[in-house]
Amino acid sequence: MEKLKDFALIVSEAQRGELVFPTSVNAALTLQLTLADPDCHDEDVIRKLLAEPVLAARAVALANSAVFRSNGAALATGVRTAVMRLGYRNLYTLAAAMVVRQFGSKIRDPQLRMQAEQLWKYTAHVAALSYVIADRITHTEADTALFAGIMHEVGGFYLLGRADVIPGLLDDPEEWMGAAQEIIAREIMKKLQVPEPVALAIVSLRGAGVGIPPEGLRDTLLVARHLCPVPSPLPHAADQGLSRTAALAEYLEAHPEVAAVLDDAAEQAKSMSAALLV
Repeated sequence: MEKLKDFALIVSEAQRGELVFPTSVNAALTLQLTLADPDCHDEDVIRKLLAEPVLAARAVALANSAVFRSNGAALATGVRTAVMRLGYRNLYTLAAAMVVRQFGSKIRDPQLRMQAEQLWKYTAHVAALSYVIADRITHTEADTALFAGIMHEVGGFYLLGRADVIPGLLDDPEEWMGAAQEIIAREIMKKLQVPEPVALAIVSLRGAGVGIPPEGLRDTLLVARHLCPVPSPLPHAADQGLSRTAALAEYLEAHPEVAAVLDDAAEQAKSMSAALLV
């Protein structure tokens, strides 16, 4: 009964917009606001990145990942080159990645902190796979898929952070893997100004099955989650439905050229996810 009250309180807070954000996300949120400004200039972005060494390092690392150097581009050795190569949309995603990651940064409980770290590794791999799968398989906008991959577990990160101050909150995952998590994720994405098409794709993952052939943003995320070599520390109702069917395996067997592209995508994703994990 107490746990139900705790969940009711968290959901109520989310619906009223009273979300508990760590103060450490301010720099990333400020960068996002700058990037979203139509009058933003490269010098403004570069200045803000240089003021945040962690963000600057991640931008350079991402610019040097295999996906962004696939045309034989020279090694990026500074923030200016990284900004030019990545573009504002991918820098926005990088800032969003820092926001999501910071939800678990202040967790004191060792077990919850370990889960948050594992969830970030999983998220980074899914995001990287989503980018390549979107570009080469589902023909969805790759930048959007990368952003959606970063954001798709934001509700889980938030609840892990809240569980640190509400002991036992997540002891029984079946109690929170559902409508409550969906409401919380929706409200966080609204607060972070996630575009509605991306938010809809994310909240529709629960209980969904991948289309054959896979297409669109939701299928991109589902395939990326299914192929991710890093296990998630959280239960995924959506993936349970996917793993019970042989439809995707049969599709890949019937289309070896698609399977080959996915193998290549997995290799490229390793490089990109490593940059996100810096």
